[in-house]
Amino acid sequence: MTTNKFKLKSKIFGVYAITIFLLCVLLAIIGVIFLPTLTLRRKWVKKFANLVFILSGIKVETNGLENIPDSHAIIVANHASYIDGIILHAVLPTKFTFVIKSEMKTVPLANFLFRRVGSRYVERFKRKGTFRDARKLIKAGADGESLAIFAEGTFTEKPGLHPFRMGAFLTAKKSKIPLIPTVIRGSRDILAADKYLPSRGNIEVKILEAVHQNDTVYRSGRELRDICREQILKNLGEPDLQEESSLNKEG
Repeated sequence: MTTNKFKLKSKIFGVYAITIFLLCVLLAIIGVIFLPTLTLRRKWVKKFANLVFILSGIKVETNGLENIPDSHAIIVANHASYIDGIILHAVLPTKFTFVIKSEMKTVPLANFLFRRVGSRYVERFKRKGTFRDARKLIKAGADGESLAIFAEGTFTEKPGLHPFRMGAFLTAKKSKIPLIPTVIRGSRDILAADKYLPSRGNIEVKILEAVHQNDTVYRSGRELRDICREQILKNLGEPDLQEESSLNKEG
C-alpha cells in the first residue's frame, strides 16, 4: 500500500511538473515572438527557465559563477537529461549562445524557439556538415560570441561521462577563448533519457575555473579536451564511460 501511494504521489508530481513546464514554454514563446531584440528575448527565456524550477519545487544550487569572465568564453558541460538546457538557461548569463544538435531543426516548435534566441546548430554525423558548422563556430568565437556546448553531444539513461566531441575545443584553440568546464549533477535523477515524467530532486551546477588557450599558454585541441573532461569527471561523481566506449569500438 505504501509503495502504491509513493508511486501515485510520484506520478502526480510528474504530471504537475510537466504542466508547469508546458505553461512556462507557452509564456516564453509569446515573449520570443514579440520581443524585438535578442537580448530581451534571452532575458525573457531565462526568467521562465527559472520559473519552471521554482514552481516545481526543484532546487537549483549554482556555485562558481565568479569563474565566468566578463569577456567571451565557452561553457563545456556534461549532458545527462532533457532538462540540462533549461538548467543552463536558468543559471548562465544571457550572453551565452547555445550550440544544439542539428536534428532539433526537425522539431518545428523547438526549432522556432532556438532560432529566436540565437542558438546555433551543429551537424553530428555528416562529415561535410560537421566541418562547415565547425568553421562557423570558430568564426563566432573569433567575433566575440560566448558559446554553451554539451561536449558529449548526447546523453543516455546510464550514469557516466561519455567521450567528448572536439568542436568546443577546436573552437577555443583557434579563437583563443577560455573554456569553462561546467558540471551538472542531479538532472538524470529527475528526468533520465528513458523517462517521460520528472521526479522530485535537487540540481547542482558547478562552474569550474577556466582553462586557457592564449599567446603564452599553448595547448592542442586534444589537450584542452582532456583537461576539461578530467575536471568535469572529478567533480561529477559518475563513472568514466570513455574506456567502455573504446572497448565497444574494438569489439
